[in-house]
Amino acid sequence: EAGALPSLLPGGRPVADAAARAEVARTWGVGSLPADAGYDTSQILDAAARGDLKALVVGAVDPDDLPDPAAALAALESARFVVSLELRVSAVTDRADVVFPVAAVAEKPGTFVNWEGRAGSFAAALGVPAARSDLQVLAAIADEMDVHLGLPDGATALRELDGLTRNAAAAARAGYGGSPPRASIAAVSAATKSPPIPGGALLATWHNLLDSGRLQDGEPNLAGTARAAVARMSAATAEAAGTADGAKVSVATSRGVITVPVEITEMPDHVVWLPANSAGSAVRRVLGAGHGSEVTLRSAE
Repeated sequence: EAGALPSLLPGGRPVADAAARAEVARTWGVGSLPADAGYDTSQILDAAARGDLKALVVGAVDPDDLPDPAAALAALESARFVVSLELRVSAVTDRADVVFPVAAVAEKPGTFVNWEGRAGSFAAALGVPAARSDLQVLAAIADEMDVHLGLPDGATALRELDGLTRNAAAAARAGYGGSPPRASIAAVSAATKSPPIPGGALLATWHNLLDSGRLQDGEPNLAGTARAAVARMSAATAEAAGTADGAKVSVATSRGVITVPVEITEMPDHVVWLPANSAGSAVRRVLGAGHGSEVTLRSAE
């Protein structure tokens, strides 16, 4: 919705759409917008590691959530200048040249978009005049760079975003440029992968609702209710690895090993599931792996 993805403009329109670029440029009062897609997160970090970026602004990112946490931290250390927007000390603030403490969610207004794509706005629940929002910090940085955003508060930003979306829809209805208001979602076929090597499996992973995320810092009672980390696999996969339900299995890559109990689950053979970032199962940091990565399985009994 905000146009923060490398291939999209605000309102979900493609950067490659000339009519959409022209509409956004008119709204912003600029001559034109570039037609090329921007960098995604991994490309930004690669550019920082190469020294191609003069500065890097990081807003509330936990390196353990990135595809390769070790590479992300190395990129931050290699970057020429790092600005961090954060609530408290983190691996990013440890490596930043400047840290701006920003307001927590309860201390500022804003908008969330849920997994159904429905937007919901909210007002500040706690009045903390001294706490500056991310928007205020970014606007101050932009002013110092002589780039004036004209967004003094969240309500103004939301009105501009709504205006961009409405203008795009009106332009599409009027046939302006013949372009749709939003990028279409392309249908894709499921990728096929060859069976893993003997003793191997393909990794599936996602975050549990309660895991080792930073929002649980200082709240051991809530963190204590999180699900214990297990390795889910079919009975045939467990048998091939020499393990069984309730026994422990070691899931390994060339980077590291995670050892957790087995939970037999009805699922495809030669696949193992691990929680992405739970206590005892930091998949990206320890294994350097993600969805579809090849891992090896062996009994840890």
